[in-house]
Amino acid sequence: MKQHDTDIIIAGGGLAGATLALALARTLPQLRVTVVEAFPLSPEALPDSYQPSYDARSTALGWGSRLIFEELGLWQRLAEHATPIRHIHVSDRGHFGATRLNAADHQQEALGYVADNRWMGLCLMRELLHTNVVWQAPAEVTDMEPLADGVRVTLGADNGGRQLTAQCLVVADGGRSGLREKLGFRVDEQAYGQHALIANVSTSQSHNYTAYERFTDAGPMALLPHGSPTRAGNTAALVWTLASDALDELLALDDTQKCQRLQQRFGWRLGRFTRIGECNHYPLTLKTVDESVRPGVVLVGNAAHALHPVAGQGFNLALRGLMVLVEQFRVAAQEQRPLGSLAALKAYQARHRRDWQQTVRFSDSLIQLFGAHRPLATTARDAGLIGLDLLPGAKRWFARQAMGLGGRRADIRAPGASSTERSNHD
Repeated sequence: MKQHDTDIIIAGGGLAGATLALALARTLPQLRVTVVEAFPLSPEALPDSYQPSYDARSTALGWGSRLIFEELGLWQRLAEHATPIRHIHVSDRGHFGATRLNAADHQQEALGYVADNRWMGLCLMRELLHTNVVWQAPAEVTDMEPLADGVRVTLGADNGGRQLTAQCLVVADGGRSGLREKLGFRVDEQAYGQHALIANVSTSQSHNYTAYERFTDAGPMALLPHGSPTRAGNTAALVWTLASDALDELLALDDTQKCQRLQQRFGWRLGRFTRIGECNHYPLTLKTVDESVRPGVVLVGNAAHALHPVAGQGFNLALRGLMVLVEQFRVAAQEQRPLGSLAALKAYQARHRRDWQQTVRFSDSLIQLFGAHRPLATTARDAGLIGLDLLPGAKRWFARQAMGLGGRRADIRAPGASSTERSNHD
């Protein structure tokens, strides 16, 4: 086989790309991995300490994601600023239906966690410093040419149009991936006709490590516990679904008025809303790519699927998919087959597809069910929420979906790791 410049090129060094790079370095240290990232960064120039910002954007991590980060040797560091979710409260505003999930019922310390994106990025970078992963930043993959035994990628003009060859290109540059469109992957889109407003808020009562999913006649909203991992505080991460005209009206209000409007929609379960931070927003669309692989190329993370944020499943699904891809790369390497062969990538897609389909259905069905305002639909969903509380089997299934434990776990053990090590986490 012809010698390539590198074995795997990861286009995008965000959370998905950096996690994949670390997993490959842990599991297949013999591989040469190059990360191409558009934003200027220097892994060697990281801050010595982390000071959380009130306006920091955050990500919900299911319990299954914690298990993955434990296998990567990253969880102990991540946990320093990861707020546990010990309870989940799901309700339908103005109706009697509600259900509650508690970590203690599943003999676990948490159902999931909330971590700042910047903190997760810093933790990943600190770990990657001790690997052989190569960074090209700032740089961007602008084109790709298939080869008989891999791919040739072209970097942008700022890098002089430099070309690199590799066995496989992994596209991990996010939901607005320009490279995905450049390469001609077909994206299926289903617009929800709404926007998500993201902000951190303060409340007069402690969140007590409870995540609230509240479905209203104007759209779903979620409040996730945020802040100290050891002391239940009064800060929550808000995801608020709004129609376009309602969003414009809200953004024109001052902070006090925004809190009042939020109070009207959410209610008083956390007392009074006393502060709202910087508001970010984006249109909500379910995006999926049914065929996410080609010879030498694979889409991962938000480049392969973008879900509604209220259910908190997007990054967790992406993380599980990354581990399945690493597992498949390991199998290909052991069998001395090209990493980017269509057979290897098709095998990855087949193994991840059931989880992908089930999670998309779970997330989308919640939005469709609770977005319907017909009397029969309202009665059915309220009965369903009550039924979850009354039927242990159904409630356990719902909890496992929420925790990201619904499917088979990928085997990403480093060579020589024992099966006992893994069974301790299952």
